Amino acid sequence: MTSLLLAGCSGGGSDKSFTLALIEPDITTVPLLAAVDVVREQGFDVKVEEAAEPELAIEGLVRGDYQFSAESTSPALIAMAKGAPIRIVADVVANQWSVYGARDRGTCDQLDGRPFGIFSEGSVATAMVRQWVAKDCRKGSEPKYLTIGGSDARAQALLSGQIDATALEVTDAITLEKAGGDGKGLRRLADFQEVFPGLHPQTVYANEDYLTDHPQASQAFIDALVDEHRKINADPDHLVALTKKYLPDAYDDKTARETSRRYVEAGLFDAAGLTPRSVQRTVDFFADAGIVKHMPSKDVADLSFIDRVKNRGEDS
Repeated sequence: MTSLLLAGCSGGGSDKSFTLALIEPDITTVPLLAAVDVVREQGFDVKVEEAAEPELAIEGLVRGDYQFSAESTSPALIAMAKGAPIRIVADVVANQWSVYGARDRGTCDQLDGRPFGIFSEGSVATAMVRQWVAKDCRKGSEPKYLTIGGSDARAQALLSGQIDATALEVTDAITLEKAGGDGKGLRRLADFQEVFPGLHPQTVYANEDYLTDHPQASQAFIDALVDEHRKINADPDHLVALTKKYLPDAYDDKTARETSRRYVEAGLFDAAGLTPRSVQRTVDFFADAGIVKHMPSKDVADLSFIDRVKNRGEDS
């Protein structure tokens, strides 16, 4: 990616067109898809393309093939640290990760030397787990990390007793409960939204040149996303409807309603929720984890678009 970063390609797109890159769309990205449809109705020509991994979406943003993407924050920060013309512009979903474990492992200290399932050494969830252990466990206490991969495999390993704990997102936790988690004596050991206040692991980011050259299209898209999040928070059934529309085979009705309820109750959807302070906390978290260097928030985020949304709301 280094040569691409140094190339400094233009933002592509036009006053009426842009492309959004997504990686494995799930319930957290359906508001983005709804926002795309809203701006299409306003006369914008918008394409949605699926990238195999965040790094490929980043490369596409640098080349100007894509103008927006929404995924893990850390790959974008890594690219920006190398000079990529990318800026964080809004939030996808707040920190939805929690640690789940066997009921007889009620504290972090009780996981010392015990098997802890992780997706990979370089994942965002693993960085949070390691920071949690360093923060909340007694000095020198540490689990035995086992790389297992996908959340479904880790959930099954937890249910079968092969591991004592793992980090899961909201949807994975609900799946775990449906598979018999409550009956197996499992419990939530930590809520990372509480452990790491202000940390935003998933954000919307964009080609910086496109933001500068095409502010109308950029503002229209971010306006639409903020509005979708507000509709969800006003009525969880709005998220249920969006999920049925954009991911019709992903969830049965009961699961969709339970998932939507938990997202809204936890306050996870607020596209305009980023602030300079929370962006700085996010950068500092990944810097402390050794993933990126320390950078000022103004060098990684352009919050002017969500600020305009907020200001309009205050004026109305």
